[in-house]
Amino acid sequence: MGNATKNLKITMNSNILSETIVNQNVTYTLEKDGHFYIIENVPARVCLETGERFFAPETVEKLQEIVWGNKEPTRLIETPVYQYN
Repeated sequence: MGNATKNLKITMNSNILSETIVNQNVTYTLEKDGHFYIIENVPARVCLETGERFFAPETVEKLQEIVWGNKEPTRLIETPVYQYN
């Protein structure tokens, strides 16, 4: 995907909010049933101001296939776990 940007201007209560959305490949993480999943190179639209990520419906469907379809992982990693307190 390219780095095309789109500027959105939204008027609310006489304030103007400007956001810059770019296409990027991101790393998607999910914890499900005590397992931690990391999916790399996921296409997303990312707001540069907030970091919020937006995924196309077909991308969400593929993520679900990967996680729930028990697809063989590309690689395995060991991850340390810490308690906050």
